[in-house]
Amino acid sequence: MKFYPLQFQPILKDRIWGGTKLRDYLNKPIFSSITGESWEISTVENDVSIVSNGTFEGKSLNEIIALYPNELLGTRVYERFGNQFPLLFKYLDAREDLSIQVHPNDELAKQRHNSFGKTEMWYVMQADKEARLIVGFKKDSSKEEYIRHLESKTLLNILDTKNVKKGDVFFLNTGTVHAIGAGTVIAEIQQTSDITYRLYDFDRVDANGNKRELHIDLALDAINYDVVEAERKYKKKENASNEIATCQYFTTNFIPLDGTLKVFSNKETFRVYMCVDGEFELNINDTKYIYKTGDTVLIPAQTDDFMLSGKASILEIYI
Repeated sequence: MKFYPLQFQPILKDRIWGGTKLRDYLNKPIFSSITGESWEISTVENDVSIVSNGTFEGKSLNEIIALYPNELLGTRVYERFGNQFPLLFKYLDAREDLSIQVHPNDELAKQRHNSFGKTEMWYVMQADKEARLIVGFKKDSSKEEYIRHLESKTLLNILDTKNVKKGDVFFLNTGTVHAIGAGTVIAEIQQTSDITYRLYDFDRVDANGNKRELHIDLALDAINYDVVEAERKYKKKENASNEIATCQYFTTNFIPLDGTLKVFSNKETFRVYMCVDGEFELNINDTKYIYKTGDTVLIPAQTDDFMLSGKASILEIYI
């Protein structure tokens, strides 16, 4: 089997806080005014990505992994995760603030939901003037202080707010209370999990007048009440992979491409490229593939060495 760069049909999600920027900025095929998420690569149950190009077109990612686990995932990834694809890739458009929320760690998620936890990172692709994110507490807090402010609807008083601009990066360990603020487009890399505990939703209602479910009790033991340093500073050396964040679940590099970069395959892990700005070409065995802002591509581990060229900002992710 000759392996090649895989693209997938976007899985589009309408959200109460969504808008139209995924169409306007990233060319996603949306027909709603409240599309909040485009799931680019997913094996979450009932939301499994379908290949949109080449020999495997029409097949699900799970089907391909079942047939070629080592070749697609890589020897190291398969040894660790078996046939499970361990990451989920998304673009998000927050027209309004998302709920204030938290994600459980692996232990809690396994115990309660038979799921991975949800460590994640955000890359800000676009931010309106005065856009901001909520990340953790302003100072070390406690369960008691948190409950007191939650009940009095003053939770925002003890949470840390960060003004953001294009290119800012935040790495969120499980347990970090957070919210994406209005006016941002985000590229998100996370563990394969859809477990979210919603703490506060600004008392808003949907089109039918219903409030969304909160998960107050489940969250209490999931929250890290200490101050966290989530923002990541990183180098931007041209035509090179600059490490942004690395953890046991993934490594993310930033590639400011203005020319060419050769990438060597080690057969141990797949790679994913998210084009967050510009346009680039991937040349493998004299076959060219072209990607633009908003495109996401999965490079199977068995793929040969390849060349990137063009003028673009790219996120490179592997395990």
